[in-house]
Amino acid sequence: MPSIHHRQESSRRRMVVAPSSRSMIRLSLAVAAASALVLTAPLQAADPVPMTIDDLNKLADVTEPVFAPDGDAVAYTLTVRDTDLDRSVSDIWIVPWKGGTPRRLTRPGKSSEWRPLFSTDGRQLFHLGDGGKKEETQLWRASATGQGAREITSVTGGISDYDISPDGKRAVVVAEVGGRVGADPDKTAPPIVIDRFFFKEDGRDYLDDRRTQLFVVDIATGKATQITNDRNDHWAPAWSPDGASIAFVAKETGDKDRTYNYDVHVIPAEGGAARQISTFAGQDANPDWGARPSWSPDSKRLLWLEGGDDKWIYYAPHQLAVADIATGAVTRPGRIDRWTYFPRWSKDGRTILAMIEQDRDTWLARIDPATDKVDYLTAGPRFGYDFAEAADGRIAVLEGTTERPYELRTLEAESRALTAHNDWLADRRLAQTRDISFRSGDAEIHGLLALPVDHVEGRRYPLIVRIHGGPVWQFNHEFHDDMQVLAARGYAVLAVNPRGSSGRGFDFARAIYADWGNVDVKDVKAGIDHAIALGIADPDRIGVGGWSYGGILTNYMIASDNRIKAAVSGAGAANFIGTFGADMYMREYELELGSPWENFDTWRKLSYPFLHADRITTPTLYQCAQSDFNVPCIGAEQMYMALKFRNVPTGLVIYPGENHGLTVPSYLTDRMTRIVGWYDRWLMGM
Repeated sequence: MPSIHHRQESSRRRMVVAPSSRSMIRLSLAVAAASALVLTAPLQAADPVPMTIDDLNKLADVTEPVFAPDGDAVAYTLTVRDTDLDRSVSDIWIVPWKGGTPRRLTRPGKSSEWRPLFSTDGRQLFHLGDGGKKEETQLWRASATGQGAREITSVTGGISDYDISPDGKRAVVVAEVGGRVGADPDKTAPPIVIDRFFFKEDGRDYLDDRRTQLFVVDIATGKATQITNDRNDHWAPAWSPDGASIAFVAKETGDKDRTYNYDVHVIPAEGGAARQISTFAGQDANPDWGARPSWSPDSKRLLWLEGGDDKWIYYAPHQLAVADIATGAVTRPGRIDRWTYFPRWSKDGRTILAMIEQDRDTWLARIDPATDKVDYLTAGPRFGYDFAEAADGRIAVLEGTTERPYELRTLEAESRALTAHNDWLADRRLAQTRDISFRSGDAEIHGLLALPVDHVEGRRYPLIVRIHGGPVWQFNHEFHDDMQVLAARGYAVLAVNPRGSSGRGFDFARAIYADWGNVDVKDVKAGIDHAIALGIADPDRIGVGGWSYGGILTNYMIASDNRIKAAVSGAGAANFIGTFGADMYMREYELELGSPWENFDTWRKLSYPFLHADRITTPTLYQCAQSDFNVPCIGAEQMYMALKFRNVPTGLVIYPGENHGLTVPSYLTDRMTRIVGWYDRWLMGM
């Protein structure tokens, strides 16, 4: 099933995907809102208008902030949809800390540049880019002003990650070797030969003998020397501040394809034998969490994220772990029952900075490893996505709200907006979004309710229930563009965080463990009842929809609630017996469900939307991505045919060549257009 580390469609969350392969200020909310308005709102010549589907192509995505060494500016990646090229394009931008107009550092054009890093002396800017002759992702270097960019590496097949040595003379990069890497695209492709348990991965295709290895690259010459060489994958390299060592993540013990026993290792920068640092027999620094190990400034300690036992896969919160490099002792500071993201040592080495997820929010926190004290530096209804710290301790946070997408702000008493790439939204009349809480059996369930843009108190409206992916994820106080588009069309939009969602601890998340489509269906139903009881939802015009696990739960909903008059199931499944082996979740299935032949009753129970398709009368549109190994199209195809077989109105849309997270702008527009059209047809009679 779609897991927390493959949730591109539930939120633009955590790890930035290379465009070539594609995808939070202790201050009052009044001060924050006033500051944002003054700095981002243009002079308005006309009254704001509702948001449209075309507006989705105008949204700019700010990610990957990093301070220049002198702390006077923050560089970041800006990604936009180029409708002429029909793809997303990224560039490196920079903004002065004191304020001013951001400027682009990399050249505009068809290529993309992302993941900026400055050399320690501040003279050079490194980044990843795909603008070379082969259009592969390679490491590039330019001056700190962006001038004179040139390609450093020429690694066959391209690279996926990197870090720079403290002296700026070397880089450590991650690249695939073996298997079909480097095969001539002009010749007939060789057969794909597989003998692995984990044999396919969305975005990587079928997995043969390819492995990701570490290479050290001489910046001056571009010469790459491989420093790992075994039948394991290696990820997330981090160069120690003293220049002597490189930390990385790999699986060195147990059945590497069947477990989540990732471990943190350290290898001499010159190569040699690696040493395992982590000691937990489970997930240490799972690369899918998007956070590499973090060295303390004195190179004596390593920090990373540690998960739960393998059995709990993505249901258990990942939290902090710290190792003393000399003694090997591991401590676990600031443990709370919440998911933690992007932990890094503070620049003075005394504390840890990290994003910690809350109920519908994510805040930046400072954790004292000596006392376990956790102090939140941001607060309120906002979603923190990332942050950067300067050498002198100044912090820039990347955060959003339900009214504005992510932008950079200063973390200081009077917080200031540093970027305003989406200030055009000041000309849009946005939906009011309310927090809601209600009972479902003995559980209290939370969520969001977006009102129609022209909402009139006392009037009932057609209701669209949006269902998030994950399943261990949640609807947050962030900008939900799909909800805004639907609200602009006259719909009330309900976003429920049922049991199984994150943000409320381990027990709340694992309530659906091996029991999908049970209590989470009850919670969504109770949310619909609540919206009706509020006098907002029209009980005769209810629609549901979602992507990934949102599509799966949509299938459970239409097989469980005949009030639903229209549904859109994206990248979903229902016949789990029939999709066994077709997706990339064999490890998760083995850990959570066991095999179909050993636990047939469990698999049959979870497949009830397909096996009891005779219960379904809801007109349902199915959507999927042709090259999706996360939730393959077979899941949508089977449900489409089950409904077609029974003459229930249905449709199927397949997006060619796309993986689980759609990236092609025209396809993203098409998907939203068809979603709106389907609801309009069956709920509005249009």
